[in-house]
Amino acid sequence: MTTTPTSRQLERPIAQLATLREGAVELERAYAAEIEKIEPGHRNSARNFLHYLSIRQHDIRSLQQDLGALGLSSLGVLEPHALASLNSVMAILEQLSGKDFGPAPEPPVDFRTGPLLLRDHTRALLGPEPRDRFVRIMVTMPSEAASDAQLVQDLLVAGMDVMRINCAHDGPDAWLAMVENLRRAERTVGRSCRVQADLAGPKLRTGAIRASGRVKRLAPDRDVFGCIARPARIWLTPAAAAEPTPEDLRFTLRIEGDLLERLGVGDHIGLTDTRGQDHALKIIGKVDCSCVAEIERTAYIADQTPVKGIRDGAAIGDGRIVGIPEIVNPIGLLPGDTLILTRRDEPGTESVRDASGRVVEPARIHCTLEAAFDQVAYGHRVWFDDGKIGGLVQENDGQCIRVKITHTGPHGAKLRAEKGINFPDTALEISALTEKDLADLPAVIRFADMVALSFVRGPEDVERLHDELYRLGANHLGIVLKIENRQAFENLPRILLASLNSPPVGIMIARGDLAVEVGFERLSEVQQEILWLCEAAHVPVIWATQILEGMAKKGAPSRAEVSDAAMSIQAECAMLNKGPNIVETVRFLDGIIGRMDEHYVKRRATLRKLSVAQLK
Repeated sequence: MTTTPTSRQLERPIAQLATLREGAVELERAYAAEIEKIEPGHRNSARNFLHYLSIRQHDIRSLQQDLGALGLSSLGVLEPHALASLNSVMAILEQLSGKDFGPAPEPPVDFRTGPLLLRDHTRALLGPEPRDRFVRIMVTMPSEAASDAQLVQDLLVAGMDVMRINCAHDGPDAWLAMVENLRRAERTVGRSCRVQADLAGPKLRTGAIRASGRVKRLAPDRDVFGCIARPARIWLTPAAAAEPTPEDLRFTLRIEGDLLERLGVGDHIGLTDTRGQDHALKIIGKVDCSCVAEIERTAYIADQTPVKGIRDGAAIGDGRIVGIPEIVNPIGLLPGDTLILTRRDEPGTESVRDASGRVVEPARIHCTLEAAFDQVAYGHRVWFDDGKIGGLVQENDGQCIRVKITHTGPHGAKLRAEKGINFPDTALEISALTEKDLADLPAVIRFADMVALSFVRGPEDVERLHDELYRLGANHLGIVLKIENRQAFENLPRILLASLNSPPVGIMIARGDLAVEVGFERLSEVQQEILWLCEAAHVPVIWATQILEGMAKKGAPSRAEVSDAAMSIQAECAMLNKGPNIVETVRFLDGIIGRMDEHYVKRRATLRKLSVAQLK
């Protein structure tokens, strides 16, 4: 049984839709000058994007419910064709109400051309669609890709569609070698693959930590009861002509002098360790100029430790242990501790405590970004190592930032060198293009199909990259803008409009840093909003950071990682990081995406007001 809706049921959705449509047209009119700057082939995408932003400045969930009750579209998938969606629903309501709403504004795209534009723009940036799936797979290259041509070919066969080269590592010669290996693999395999070069961007990390000394711990294997199961076996080799350590030996000591030449099986080496304990290493084998020795008690051996050869209780020669590497211990931190970030590039140090355990001198470590010391203020949050350690700024005198640690694991945390630092509350006024990036660009444009810009914060960063590429005669290259901080997310509408001035363009959701910046509890929400806005602008998205990381590094994914990988079909590309099992991981992801493509096309959603939809 069907019922005809009453005029009262129609009045509210008609009024709301009329208001939404008028607002969409008005916002486009307000940005007419900016639309004129956009590349002609992308102007309709920019117009659709503005229409969508206007709609998302309102909470239309009650309207969606009203439309659903009438059996009409609830506008849950209006991103690629916003005004056409409004017009379609309005036309049906016009028939149901018997009223004439006047001529509908001409939409820039319709239900067919909107999605086609996104596909076209994706092809322009990321290359042709793979045979059995829509979502591309991007893979970060390890250093070995420069010398291991078979690895690159195996990745291509497994399903790699985009090679990602991180310009923060290696150098121009290695980058070019990676691409040469790829081009040879393309000819062999018969598949094409794009190349993305990620510029390093500003370096915001912890500096070096002072070494604690040069010492090596020699320890026997013990069983579950703590009893010695097997003595520790050590490879003793001449310092002047060291020989490779056999695979079945865990420890190596280099001996200075000619002592090893005099030793034979059954002899001993006597030494005193760092704790003042005397030890005797028994020689159980000899290979050329090197020896194999055993020790049954744990010993801590310092560099430059003197040793003495002993046979039947008599000394037969002297030597010295050399070449023991430095030990760099991480800085231990607990909630309530103070950590000093130094502008001066000096090695970090642990906190100094008195006999009662009270801190008398706080831990210190260098922060590599000088701009932080000019702009970070009292009360600002700071996070280290992808959010594992958190704190609040207590003081900044321009040379040192005093941080009170507020967040660690249940047993404290260890801060190491070269770990990322995030200041989510600080609007850092720094260019995304560094001197290193500008120096790298001439080499990058020789082999890259697209250039990724790290630490984007606003449209001015996009414009500067466009200018540099134009200056180098490389403005035909695609650009990928990495959204990895709070400022970039909040400025995303402006960033997207600026990027359409010189397409092709894509957006990378760098979920690691972004989660720290916006809060882990908001990451899913934020990445969804980025996907919506990019689809409305017909801009492809790269879903990045920690996809199947457990499998790439350890050979087996967790259930959560598999679910996360399946969700990457909401984007146009999924990025994998390097790892010893990366070829198998690419093959595994290829299968997941191929199957999920049969079940989903983008997503469905209800539409509340988005604060990020405001053009700032």
